[in-house]
Amino acid sequence: MGQLATSISRSRSGSVYAERADVREGKFDRWARERWQRFETFGLGDRALRQCVNQAVERVASFRALSDADLAAWLPRHARRSWGEIARPGEALSDGLAVVRELARRSLGMEPYPTQLLGAAGLLTGRLVEMQTGEGKSLTAALAATLAASSGVPVHVVTVNDYLAQRDAEEMAELYFRAGLTVGSIITGLSPDERRRQYGCHITYCTGKELVFDYLKDRSSFGSDVSEKRHQLSQWVNEGATDRPLLRGLHFAIVDEADSIFIDEARTPLILAVKIGPGANDSHFSKALALAAQLEEGRHYLMDHRLRSVHLTVTGRQHITQASLSLGGEWSVRLAREHWVVQALRAQHLFLRDQHYVVRENKVEIVDENTGRVLPGRTWEQGLHQMIERKEGCEMSDRAQTLARITYQRFFARYLRLSGMTGTAKEVRREIRKAYRLRTLIVPTYRNCQRVLLQGAVTRDSDSKWQLIASRIESLVHDGRAVLAGTRSVQASEELSAVLRERGIAHRILNAREDAEEAELVSTAGEAGTVTVATNMAGRGTDIKLPSQVLARGGLHVVLSEHHESSRVDRQLFGRSARQGDPGSVEAIVAFDDDLFVQFAPTLARMAASAPNGWSRNVLLGLTLAYAQRHAESQHRRARADAVRADDQLTEMMSLSGRL
Repeated sequence: MGQLATSISRSRSGSVYAERADVREGKFDRWARERWQRFETFGLGDRALRQCVNQAVERVASFRALSDADLAAWLPRHARRSWGEIARPGEALSDGLAVVRELARRSLGMEPYPTQLLGAAGLLTGRLVEMQTGEGKSLTAALAATLAASSGVPVHVVTVNDYLAQRDAEEMAELYFRAGLTVGSIITGLSPDERRRQYGCHITYCTGKELVFDYLKDRSSFGSDVSEKRHQLSQWVNEGATDRPLLRGLHFAIVDEADSIFIDEARTPLILAVKIGPGANDSHFSKALALAAQLEEGRHYLMDHRLRSVHLTVTGRQHITQASLSLGGEWSVRLAREHWVVQALRAQHLFLRDQHYVVRENKVEIVDENTGRVLPGRTWEQGLHQMIERKEGCEMSDRAQTLARITYQRFFARYLRLSGMTGTAKEVRREIRKAYRLRTLIVPTYRNCQRVLLQGAVTRDSDSKWQLIASRIESLVHDGRAVLAGTRSVQASEELSAVLRERGIAHRILNAREDAEEAELVSTAGEAGTVTVATNMAGRGTDIKLPSQVLARGGLHVVLSEHHESSRVDRQLFGRSARQGDPGSVEAIVAFDDDLFVQFAPTLARMAASAPNGWSRNVLLGLTLAYAQRHAESQHRRARADAVRADDQLTEMMSLSGRL
């Protein structure tokens, strides 16, 4: 049975929402499914999709002679048939792809490549599609969204930030208009009525976080299984009240940069909370910070930087108890006082300014470590956010009470049909298959890649690393190249910027402090002699245009200043260079005291640093990098599994208590 038929059979019947019911697998069912996935043959379905694409290319000429009106009339008929061909793609899917290809040519002036048609076919049939960076994933998603929406299915195109959601909706609007479809976009700050209007469009672009929070708002307002009849009755009793759901259900989702959303952002659940005002114990934050400053690491507490956790020792608990005797009140309760001190220690040592958060307009704003962007309106829970605000001397925000929570794994599994696309799927395709039940389709590049990977260098410390990178950039600018230097944090980008200023090297900086200028910076980052220092936001969804003089001199050069905890993110940054067959080069210039090496492979890093220059140091560096990234990814994988397990346990407890 195909994924669509399975999804429909498990959907909640008669609910306001169209969505799949949660699947509660037993241990044996899970074991059997995982074993079956190992032996399942993937090639047969992939070959059928490629045959459909070949037939679509052959049939384009027959549709090119049709008028716009005739072409638009053809589309719904083929779309409805192609939407049903999930298990056995055939003639209807071929015709549907041919129609949307011709529509794209007429509306956007772009004729999709056969590889883009293959990617669209994979999305329509519920696959995780891997397309290399620069191969036109935005257009590929638009082709699939057009076919799905034309069949009458509401479509959500999910991306990683507001900028990309709004940009892609505007760039593809003419295609949707030619197909008789409407398109909307969800960005931070929209009112509930405006959100309903945007979700009411045939196709809606949005970020994963905005989508999940709107879903949780609906569930908090209408319950988990409110029927359509009951909702209509409620509106009639309340004289036509307009409190209706924001979303129309979870029908079909196309998740762009799927590995970022499915994997990188899935380690912690998303929590919907309501402000409850300042608490009577706000003075505890200052007292806890003062008390935490008296404690010594190793003697009073143990700290795990990788998990961002603090554990008090027996000596530490005794010290806190003695120091709290004169405070009275809540400080006389052991669990309360230890909670506040632990949060104070985490705020002081584990959450760092310009790395995990920035301070703007006297407010603490969280920085997304995966993208380098600020997350407006987001706060840490259990008093941690207020503790950091007190540490920074900022205005204290109101505390929040949790209303609902859900993991990405559980949320996206509720879509009737789910698909995704990314340039870096192969490293995590097994986990995505296990968690989201998506098979991976590898799409080849349309043109051969001309990217040149240079050997790079490694230094003993960060100071010498920044100097070496600055020298390398100076040489490249002299040759007329465009340069993109990637950093892992706001602080690192500003450290490199300071070194470049000392040398008189003109550059622009793109990080969480300047994210509003992203569109302008990215559009000109490929000009000759331009130097752009950027955090991870430059590695997702952006396209740097290169003039002919830069292409003639070797294209864009990317410098990676610090390896990320996942090799996928390194590949994403390198993918900014040599897109769509253009020339380009990349290199890594790192230091042995980088966070990745210090936290995940300190012994190997010290051995490599003490080795003489030459092949032995390069071999040790390669081993250190491989071990550190493998260790980090393993830990993050466990964190994602723990988040799902905790969500399952909480759901079960809430069900027993009758509060779900």
